[in-house]
Amino acid sequence: MSNTIKITLGLGLAAFAAGCSQPEPEPVYVEPAPIVAEPTYSKY
Repeated sequence: MSNTIKITLGLGLAAFAAGCSQPEPEPVYVEPAPIVAEPTYSKY
């Protein structure tokens, strides 16, 4: 095969592989709830 055909097939294969790849899921950042101390009760 000539070099032109090899280059064309290589680029076509690379484009096909890139087109079929699945996108990565976007990371979801959740802020933690604020920490609140529990109320304490005393009898006295």
